[in-house]
Amino acid sequence: MNVLLLGSGGREHALAWRLSQSPGLTKLWAAPGNPGIAAHAECVAIDPMDQRAVIDFCLRNSVGFVVVGPESPLVAGLADNLRTMGIATFGPGRAAARLEGSKGFTKDLCRRENIPTAGYARVSSRDGAEAALPDFGLPVVIKADGLAAGKGVVIAYTHEEARAACAALFERPGGEAVIEEFLTGEEASLFVLTDGEAIVPFGSAQDHKRVGEGDTGPNTGGMGAYSPAFVLTETLEKRAIDEIVRPTVEALARAGTPYSGVLYAGLILTNTGPKLIEYNCRFGDPECQVLMARFEGDLLDWLLATAEGRLGAMGTPAFADDPALTVVMAAKGYPGTPVAGGAIRGLEAAEAAGTRVFQAGTRREGDALVAAGGRVLAVTASGSDLAAAQANAYRGVDAIDFADGFCRRDIGARATEAMPA
Repeated sequence: MNVLLLGSGGREHALAWRLSQSPGLTKLWAAPGNPGIAAHAECVAIDPMDQRAVIDFCLRNSVGFVVVGPESPLVAGLADNLRTMGIATFGPGRAAARLEGSKGFTKDLCRRENIPTAGYARVSSRDGAEAALPDFGLPVVIKADGLAAGKGVVIAYTHEEARAACAALFERPGGEAVIEEFLTGEEASLFVLTDGEAIVPFGSAQDHKRVGEGDTGPNTGGMGAYSPAFVLTETLEKRAIDEIVRPTVEALARAGTPYSGVLYAGLILTNTGPKLIEYNCRFGDPECQVLMARFEGDLLDWLLATAEGRLGAMGTPAFADDPALTVVMAAKGYPGTPVAGGAIRGLEAAEAAGTRVFQAGTRREGDALVAAGGRVLAVTASGSDLAAAQANAYRGVDAIDFADGFCRRDIGARATEAMPA
């Protein structure tokens, strides 16, 4: 089968690596891809948001299956248009992708379906936001309603911070936001595949959103992750699926907008059970990197079964018992204005040390590999336990020469400290 993978980040590099191992694959293209993805797929210069160009490429090259990596094309309705043209697609249609495209939509769905989540208010102006703030204690969570690449969330600890966050969100007219109660507990990411009926758990992870060590500084798209999320026990995972994920999938099916693809539930494990923080309509980044490091099956087979409505007959996906951990190396200045063009060397040495380096924000300048984005590399390793995976990943980090880059040195630290001696 000819397959087109859309995207250019570390998530897509991990997906390309796994897809390229499928015996059912004839040809893999990636649009636009990156230098790391080019080792597994032929990269083509197509913007995933250019729906006409994507469809035209598929028709001209007999592409039978499209895997959509990033969220923006899904929210824009690309999957609907591909399916209209008879092209099987992994990823939800526009209506179902609103789970990520609009936080307000998701919160309203949770309220209707009695899905456990934080109390909230939807606001569409600065005045409305400031009027709603007194209904919440401190700290309070303020979120942009739409897509924000993981950076549209502010946790305000003072009234001044809350008002400033609201002012920033409504600098331009027409915006919307959600104000939420602050919940306390461990966070975990739960992934499921669903074809709109069957729901299959597909791994868990814990992400590190803050840019600084000790979970300090602004939110980013993610500075590292590990899998599985040990705090998400089998009992809690079952509760999350039964009380959060299943009611969501069933509600969308009843509405005539069934969800097909991977559904990523960001959870907080409170003292009364798991509650939903947010949904994403794609594999996370860098969570995808650790999921793919542990996944042992035929990825193309699983994604195609999801797209074709055959998921219920697939059984249980196989994941290695050994945990995996990934450390993001970002360009200095991230998540603000990252330094571009910094040379990157030593990837071969890192991989020789037992890690797999997934590329995200990279490009080629002649024979040199240089930084071209905020998050540049995801250095990923497995181990017999999380401490071993952590040590292996940082051994890879230390083998890389990236003078304009930085990383957190404490990915997985809280979990390893909690491990029994």
